[in-house]
Amino acid sequence: MSWATAWRIARRDLNARFRGLRLLLVCLFLGTAALAAIGSLTAAIEREIESNGRTYLGGDLQVELWQRGLNTEERAALEEMGTISAGLRMQAMARHAEEAAPIELKAVDAFYPLYGELRLEDGRSVGPPSPDEAWLSPGAADRLGVAPGYTITIGTQQLRVGGLIADEPDRLSEGFQLGPTVIVAEDLPQRAGLVAPGSMYQTKTRLRFSASRDTEAAAEALEKRFPQAGFDIDTADRAAPGTDRFVDRMGEFLTLVGLAALVIAGIGIGGGVTSYLDARRQGIATFKILGATSRDIARIYALQITAAALAGSLAGIAVGIAIVPLLARALQGLLPVSSGFIVDPGAIALALAYGLLVALVFAAPPLLRARHFPAMALMRARVAPLARDRQALLLVGAGLAAIVALALLTADNPLLSGGFLTGAAAILGLLALLGLGIRRLAAALPRPRSPIARNALANLHRPGASTGALVTALGFGLAAFVLLAAVQSAIDGNIERRVPDRAPDYFVLDIPRDRVTEFETLVKQADPEANYRTVPALRGSVLAFGPEDAMTRTADLEDIPEGAWALRGERGLTYADEIPQGNELTAGTWWGPFYSGEPLVSVDEEFAEAAGLKIGDMITFGVLGVERSARIANLRRIDWESMGFNYVFVLSPNALRDAPHNLAATIELSPGTPTGPLLRALVRALPSASVIEVGGVLEQARSVLEQVGLATLAAASVAVLAGLAVLLGAIAAARAARTYDTVVLRVLGADRRQILVMQLIEYAALTGALALVALGIGRVAAWLVVTRLFEFDWLPDWSLIIGVLGLGSTAVLGFALAASLPLLRAKPAQALRAL
Repeated sequence: MSWATAWRIARRDLNARFRGLRLLLVCLFLGTAALAAIGSLTAAIEREIESNGRTYLGGDLQVELWQRGLNTEERAALEEMGTISAGLRMQAMARHAEEAAPIELKAVDAFYPLYGELRLEDGRSVGPPSPDEAWLSPGAADRLGVAPGYTITIGTQQLRVGGLIADEPDRLSEGFQLGPTVIVAEDLPQRAGLVAPGSMYQTKTRLRFSASRDTEAAAEALEKRFPQAGFDIDTADRAAPGTDRFVDRMGEFLTLVGLAALVIAGIGIGGGVTSYLDARRQGIATFKILGATSRDIARIYALQITAAALAGSLAGIAVGIAIVPLLARALQGLLPVSSGFIVDPGAIALALAYGLLVALVFAAPPLLRARHFPAMALMRARVAPLARDRQALLLVGAGLAAIVALALLTADNPLLSGGFLTGAAAILGLLALLGLGIRRLAAALPRPRSPIARNALANLHRPGASTGALVTALGFGLAAFVLLAAVQSAIDGNIERRVPDRAPDYFVLDIPRDRVTEFETLVKQADPEANYRTVPALRGSVLAFGPEDAMTRTADLEDIPEGAWALRGERGLTYADEIPQGNELTAGTWWGPFYSGEPLVSVDEEFAEAAGLKIGDMITFGVLGVERSARIANLRRIDWESMGFNYVFVLSPNALRDAPHNLAATIELSPGTPTGPLLRALVRALPSASVIEVGGVLEQARSVLEQVGLATLAAASVAVLAGLAVLLGAIAAARAARTYDTVVLRVLGADRRQILVMQLIEYAALTGALALVALGIGRVAAWLVVTRLFEFDWLPDWSLIIGVLGLGSTAVLGFALAASLPLLRAKPAQALRAL
């Protein structure tokens, strides 16, 4: 039989509404819709960052430095390549009447912006403000209660609000901010007394090439020419590395979850195809009696299943594309993405490939099983189930290998993807073994005296029982409920219970060393019971590290080792006589007070392990353009959740005390003390200092965590729906055999209530056993997501988790019973005539 003839027969036999194959359509629809939406949105964000990289960065290349600007030679090197625009960023305080607010002060020169447009809410496209005015973000205006024309004070200078910012072109590259933006003229920080030796500020010099250049080559040339300068260089190709990294990781995580849901739904596909072919056993037998070969049977029904798989996948892709604008609209302001329709051929092709591969893998076994059986065996299939076809193992194995290969080849982080897929395979294997164990246990248990209970127990292990598929469905669905509840409650626990209890009320930056006594007096006047802590605050970059006779220069590294993030750019440095609060010494000894020997440094143990450092090794820092070397004296374990001053590097006082620097402080007021009076007193007395209210920072952190929780909710929802699809598929696949059993019981005198109780006992026993297993699997999976992926504390609410598991078990049990109700309506005479 030719393919054309097979298609003609398949098309005539295929119902226009895909009756019998709807479960296959639903399963593929769910998976491909999720994959198409996630892939399209991720690709759109990455494409937006790539195409508008110069605008988001503010130049083709950007050089960042802490506590200093470019010197004459460095500036000349950049000017050789094109036009430059210099600017400064720092934390500051803005005041109006009795209101004061921490702000992100952004000082720009006459060439700003090199790319894009700075637009105000009144419609004007502007450059830098005049020396006596400022552009305010709406958030800053709201905090201060001002509007255009009002006057605000920054440091020692009064400025007129010239307008409110509607679009800041380089906002994305600025990263996380501790206050709303205020843009001022380049010389304002100096005039306002905010910049002095030791002040904590960052200069950003943008470069617009005068001719076409390779940005990466230009960046490498600058680093080689000025290896000791401590440059942190960004290029337009990676204008927003933090955003890019977040989008890549979250997109990859959600894609893998969507793929796992699609593979789980594949079990439903297998059940649906089994049920579909079982309903057509007479047609298959007729074809064989009329002379059709096994290959002909395979062609006819493979074409039908392929048509249904294409329809379900394409429908899912269409819906996935349709919901992307809704997702984009929800993310506007957080991530760079347009709100229109986004069609990414790569994401669509990948979703379609996954859908068809999953359909192939799970539809092949029942199709091949029916292909090889003789006609009379097909006629007796309901009372003599078809044997498994070993040839299907090869096809299934090849299909699974193709899925894994496709996932790894398209992943930005193959190691993460491989680990995820390995974990998913382990869970599936565990559930499969559990299903086998339940069948054997049910067969080995003593037979109950009650005939209803005896038949319910027999249903778990009789020939053709769907216990394995049901265990997978129920186990995965309940584990997804536990995973969702544990992750959500752990995130809420991090927000509500841990952070607020331990966070100070204020961070204060840039306290002049000669005015620390005045600062302490102000705090004690506001609250005699307040706890405060001051530490020296400097910035520096790691220029070299390792054994003294074989140090590695950071600039020579092609890739920063995983976990050694402190080697990137400049980091906070401090010095101390005693071990900092919240730190625990894990190796070596502390130098103690009045130390005057060789400069020493204490290093975070996690960083030391990632960078391959040990006690006795050397680290050379670049501080304000000067090299300072110190020997590693000890390693520390840092409590990063303490919300205090936590430094990877703490040096002995004689290593840094002579460098220009100011102090930073934390203030924790006693309960019930109003925060406003102290804030206003500090701003008036120390205009060059920056006071950061921790409440605002926690609010931003809460918003980010809620977004993470929302993404987890969406991913888990798809997985739960896939698990329910598997459940329905398993019941559908076993419906013919269950109908036969029900009819026989009805003939023998059983009523509908007894049959329903039997079904309830069977599914309740399965659900109860699997609830315990799902609790363990979901708990482990949630712990990995919370502590390893999100890097939060493990603070789940067990009462909530148990409650959600109970509701989930009840819901899954309800779905199982509802899907079994049609069996009670089967008419014995009609069913017996169909045998």
